[in-house]
Amino acid sequence: MLTRDSLAAGLARLANHMDSVADELNALDGQLGDGDLGITMVRGGRAVRDLLSDLPVDLGQALLQVAQAFTRTSGSSFGTLTATGLMAAAKALKGREAADWSETSALLMAAFEVMRMRGKADLGDKTVLDTLHAAATATEGLTDAAEIRTAALTAVIGTMDRMRGKHARIGRARIFGEKSVGLDDPGMRAFLHMLRGIAPP
Repeated sequence: MLTRDSLAAGLARLANHMDSVADELNALDGQLGDGDLGITMVRGGRAVRDLLSDLPVDLGQALLQVAQAFTRTSGSSFGTLTATGLMAAAKALKGREAADWSETSALLMAAFEVMRMRGKADLGDKTVLDTLHAAATATEGLTDAAEIRTAALTAVIGTMDRMRGKHARIGRARIFGEKSVGLDDPGMRAFLHMLRGIAPP
């Protein structure tokens, strides 16, 4: 069951995990972008960590505060997209103090839809959307938190493997042309680390 306490615990784990993978994300982003994705995720994670002790029990309000904290510390496109996805989840959970794990797929899909519109990208463009959609699809109908985590991670890793040999078709990575082939999209890698960090092992 997702509650204020379990959300806060997951976000604390996520922030700590981002501290440990910042250099990896910066290096990958340096090959296809500005080289600051790790910095973006660390700053966002630390801003979120600072507010965890005062998160409201209303899950919608809690996620809205998380989105706002992330927006304040990150002017990057990935940071903006992440906040947009969080706001979609916040809207879906407004006024509720608990949510079943079975709702994970629907929340991920809600984030996918608004991020697709905001980013003007689609499936197959080799962006975080490909992995987000894969996670949403793979977790549909699942009710156990551990099974959901495993299914999401398996789907995301499989999608990254499948997309690695393709050209990036949107955003800054697109201008690198052939150089994007054989590399993971930085946003995909960041989403993978978000999944790894937020859920207990």
